Amino acid sequence: MLTDAECRNAKCPPDKKRLRLTDAEGLYLEVSPAGSKRWFWKTYSDGKEGRVALGSYPAVNLPAARKARNAAKAHKAEGRDPVQVRKIEKMKATRSDGDTFKAIALEWYAKQAPQWSEAHADRMLRQLERDLFPWIGDRPMAEIHSMELLAALHKVEERGALETADRALMIARQVWDYWLPTADNQQRNITEGLKARLTPYRGKSFAAITDPLRLGDLLRAIVAYKGGPVVRTALQLAPVLYQRPGNLRMMEWAELDLDAALWTIPSMKMKRTKAEKEQGEAHVVPLPTQAVALLRGLHPLTGRGQYVFPGERDHARPLSDNSVRTALYSMGFGKEQTWHGFRATARTMLVDQLDLDPLAIEANLAHAVKDANGRSYNRTTYLKHRFAMTQQWADYLDKLRAGAEVIPLPQRAA
Repeated sequence: MLTDAECRNAKCPPDKKRLRLTDAEGLYLEVSPAGSKRWFWKTYSDGKEGRVALGSYPAVNLPAARKARNAAKAHKAEGRDPVQVRKIEKMKATRSDGDTFKAIALEWYAKQAPQWSEAHADRMLRQLERDLFPWIGDRPMAEIHSMELLAALHKVEERGALETADRALMIARQVWDYWLPTADNQQRNITEGLKARLTPYRGKSFAAITDPLRLGDLLRAIVAYKGGPVVRTALQLAPVLYQRPGNLRMMEWAELDLDAALWTIPSMKMKRTKAEKEQGEAHVVPLPTQAVALLRGLHPLTGRGQYVFPGERDHARPLSDNSVRTALYSMGFGKEQTWHGFRATARTMLVDQLDLDPLAIEANLAHAVKDANGRSYNRTTYLKHRFAMTQQWADYLDKLRAGAEVIPLPQRAA
């Protein structure tokens, strides 16, 4: 058997291609004429000789080489290819930060982020950095216990952010799903079952008035609102058009064709994935005569700028999300009706009070839906029908605002 001194002093004669110094059980040190020294373990398969590289001397000393040989023998006894095992170990070693949660999570994030909108990508990264990295970021994935992750999630719950804790668990689950295919076979997804250990929460819905009489009260309060014309017009259009607040407050004059009574929202502005934003069609919103009149009335005030509803302080920016919210509170309706809640108001009352087509309503809401045959519903289909629907809705709101007698229609069976 070799000694460390023999390994250290070994030199290949200049007239030979290599020098092999045998240790035991197939382990040998190969010395080149240039002076490099490498460990190999000799193998046999189907009568053919092969070898497994075990590293270079002196980075791998004699005891370490024997240990690596024994590991390779064990792998072969288990029916595993020692050469393949070594290749996998080398590939794992190429990750500079190792298999820490932070390294794997950032690798997963880099794969996913190009498919997300910029806002969603920023939100996901912030949650990783705030709620997970400080507690388990530097821990190797294979060593993290489910109780460690649960402790991190409980810290999020302690600040009252129950929904955020649930979302952090969802992110962790996806990181483990990403890592497991390259992990050792005995590893498992430690996030399994943890949801049951979190505090249950009910998703918050946007406050929305669906009682016709109370909605009439709100509509009258909007007309009497003493604030500026920009906010008042936005308030008046919100229930009529029932589009997402972000789309309404960022409405541009260039998107409007008032003669054709159409508002065309570019795909990049819609609530979609990045790929859908880039490849999707614009969302077309029919404008009832009431909406056209409101917009024509506002045009002399803001028509020279980009935005229909410019910010109060900076006209180069759109109206802030807080402007309408504050106005609703000032009128005494802030707890009953949110800006976004106008969508729920319309969705509910268009069916319950006017008995209109739910598919057409969903199309106007820019929701991706399918018909009974499973076909995707085209939001631009039946535009004439949607014009009639939006006009009927606007006329109905006028009646509620005027205080007309409200006769609820019979409720359809679920």
